[in-house]
Amino acid sequence: MSDRTVKQRLFGANTLWIGLVLISLIAVFGAIRPDAVLTTFTLQTTLVETSVLLVLSVGMTYVIITSGIDLSVGSVLVFSGVTSAMTMNALNGGNATNAGWGTVFVGLLVALVSGAAWGLLNGVLVAKAGIPPLIVTLGSFGAALGAGQLLSNGSNVAGVPNVLSSSLGTGTWFGVPNLVLLAAVVTAIGALVLGTTRFGRYTHAIGSNEEAARRVGIGVTGHLVKVYLLAGTLAGLAGFMALAYFRVASITGHDTDNLNAIAAVVLGGTSLFGGSGSVVGTVLGVFIPAVLRKGFVIVGVNVYWQPVAVAIVLVAAVWFDQSRRRARKRR
Repeated sequence: MSDRTVKQRLFGANTLWIGLVLISLIAVFGAIRPDAVLTTFTLQTTLVETSVLLVLSVGMTYVIITSGIDLSVGSVLVFSGVTSAMTMNALNGGNATNAGWGTVFVGLLVALVSGAAWGLLNGVLVAKAGIPPLIVTLGSFGAALGAGQLLSNGSNVAGVPNVLSSSLGTGTWFGVPNLVLLAAVVTAIGALVLGTTRFGRYTHAIGSNEEAARRVGIGVTGHLVKVYLLAGTLAGLAGFMALAYFRVASITGHDTDNLNAIAAVVLGGTSLFGGSGSVVGTVLGVFIPAVLRKGFVIVGVNVYWQPVAVAIVLVAAVWFDQSRRRARKRR
């Protein structure tokens, strides 16, 4: 594999332009309110607020590169948070507030297994049963959320261990929030795997041409199951991170997380048609809406303009991708 191919898979074809868009947004808001935008506090809060979405978006990047989609990640996040919180409470007489690290470890394991179970189900139905990803994940979107509501009787689940919220939720390491550090580690691993390993090459190959990938000996069915399993597991981890940060497993606080993750991946240059994309681009795609939202609040623009601005940028990104693909076909 050439150095150029590795760079493309690590950084993506459009990462430079996306990075320039992000820098331009920061420069504009910074010029208007340098006292509020260009501060350590604003940087820290923006990083913390995007950490959970970033972990979700890493898994979504893999799925979309295979020419798939996963609408269930937000609901899986909720379900994983609920099962984790309820398990930790059950181990401590109904309230895990004063529980130790043993309980936290069990809660993490339950969150990861819960997410992985939904991801595995999605992968089997998509890859083995041949049901379109849109239909499968739309179904699991409702099923996972409904299951979480049934388990919690439709209420938020409190009782999170103080040791979890004070360490992962609000703790820092040399001034950097631990939540951000965890998201950074997951992102770095995701970028390296996608850009430099056989798993990453197979992911791109399946998205480019599934039948051709099958003919050259790639186990397409098994690989797709693994990709959806990865997305589900990361959604479970994101649920545990949200639980640590908010100190409660929220039933209603993640209604648009799935769409936000998809938007971030597409804004980051990953093609909805599959075959191209990068985790580095996704990182930039996550921060464009975050900077818009934070910037609008700081400069006093009605926050409801933020989804309008993101929608314009999103449509422009898809249009650019389609134009590039048409230009490539003409050659």
